[in-house]
Amino acid sequence: MSKNQLSPSQQTELLAILKMRFEKNPNRHLGLEWSKIQEKLEANPSKLWSLNEMERTEGEPDVVRYDKETDEYIFYDCATETPKGRRSLCYDKEALEARKEFKPENNVIDMATSMGIELLSETEYRHLQQLGKFDLKTSSWIKTPSEIRKLGGALFADFRYETVFVYHNGAQSYYAVRGFRGSLRV
Repeated sequence: MSKNQLSPSQQTELLAILKMRFEKNPNRHLGLEWSKIQEKLEANPSKLWSLNEMERTEGEPDVVRYDKETDEYIFYDCATETPKGRRSLCYDKEALEARKEFKPENNVIDMATSMGIELLSETEYRHLQQLGKFDLKTSSWIKTPSEIRKLGGALFADFRYETVFVYHNGAQSYYAVRGFRGSLRV
């Protein structure tokens, strides 16, 4: 079994968790059938491993869309607040290396890459907020356009006053209440 693969018992456990979450939150995936999603997951063990990483870091992944053009189911982290296992991270490696002191353990881009997931874009973050209320007390880093990143900044978002707010910060900053949410296509 490779490093990025779950054992059969881990697969069974994860699929049970994902099915239960799927059934508990039908508003997130109207018209989708769990049996088809499970079939796709079972055929893609590396994607199951990535979903397990999302779950392990308390992201509570759930199906939020089906892309007909690519025949892919799309999962987002649906934890009410930004995932606890992915907080206190600066934006990317360059930002981490720029810190003179009090460096966090990791950065968002490298952690997402190591998990096999993508950071949510602003559009995806806004889509997530249509499915519920997320990040009422926390915030989440989102994909930052290269023009902003080249100038030292990075974007994050949250939900306050019934509104999605997108803000900027220095990419090297990190906070105990800021993490990141990911997406995965299966």
